[in-house]
Amino acid sequence: MKTSTALAAALAACLASALPQMASAQDYKIGVSAGLTGYAATVDRAWRDGVELAAAAVNAKGGVMGRKIQVIVEDNRSEPQESVTVYRKMLSSDKVDVFVSGCVSAGNFAAAGLLLRAKVPMMLCSILPQLAEHLPWAFTTLPPAGFEVDKRLEFLKEKTQIRKIAVLHDPTPYANLQKTVAERNAAKYGLEIVSIEQYKQDDADLSVQISKARSAGAGAILKIGLGGTTLTAAKNIKQLGADMLLLTSLEDLAVFGPVAEVLGDKFFFVASPSQVYEALPNGPLKTSIKAFLDPWREKYRDRDPNWASRGWDGVMLTVAAVEQAKSFEGEKLRAAFEELKGFQGTTGVYNFRPDLHQGITDNPFVLATIQNGAVKVVQ
Repeated sequence: MKTSTALAAALAACLASALPQMASAQDYKIGVSAGLTGYAATVDRAWRDGVELAAAAVNAKGGVMGRKIQVIVEDNRSEPQESVTVYRKMLSSDKVDVFVSGCVSAGNFAAAGLLLRAKVPMMLCSILPQLAEHLPWAFTTLPPAGFEVDKRLEFLKEKTQIRKIAVLHDPTPYANLQKTVAERNAAKYGLEIVSIEQYKQDDADLSVQISKARSAGAGAILKIGLGGTTLTAAKNIKQLGADMLLLTSLEDLAVFGPVAEVLGDKFFFVASPSQVYEALPNGPLKTSIKAFLDPWREKYRDRDPNWASRGWDGVMLTVAAVEQAKSFEGEKLRAAFEELKGFQGTTGVYNFRPDLHQGITDNPFVLATIQNGAVKVVQ
């Protein structure tokens, strides 16, 4: 009798110890491949934090279809090959259900075949994979690259007398895409590109490229790319005594503060709605941003919200697709993503279709500058 009692107690103990694993196995696992180190660290750390903040908000309301969200994050070091490694690990070891991955486009491209074979969708911060067979399983929160470019070209046409410009870009797929758009669209705005120069993300000096642009007669530089090279470009412009405007891509405001101190009123940048929240009129967009911004500011104070707000959107879009599909299964979720329409996010309204996996179709950006430490919308 004592033996059977002991066996029952042991069995009960084993079952009790197994319960946490059984419960966690029911979590809905979101994988994040992010450049937490390397050139994309500033934006991808914020993206990760936005994903985690959204997951916490969903979990606080009971999760999605009765399951709590578990976020699994791996650092791809901003490198394509490392991205393949971490995607493979999350698929095989962590059994991730869906990906809401960061802004390293080349890494997401490189791993897209893995997700195709596994039939696991991904909602991205980056541009979409370039191979047609990979596109059905990839979706993005990123507005078309042309939106950032056109906002700068429009400003130069309407607000300045400058008609000759230069393009300075890094070698990433997204930067090259923006460069191509600038080449194609400049003439539509009465502008001539007189210099196109490339740089590497770890370059400590861009004076050669900037000197070439000035010699060619450029009155403004469209800088395309992330990270500390924006401050490098600003310092080189000032050191060279070049009378040129610097108009940069979407970026973390922490990067732009020092640049504004160097160039003052000769510096402009593309800004997303969450970065200019106070200047927005009341309406659905502002309401959507507030739902994210309140918990963001409570946790991170005045840290730049842009990339995190899109990470938040990535999770909320995924939750909406799961609820629409009434399923967690990959193929059904993928199909539900394609049917999401009129979804008000923090960056704009998302409208996906089977032939359109880039959901934002109206330009949400503004051009801004920094005056006395405060962001000011100029266009």
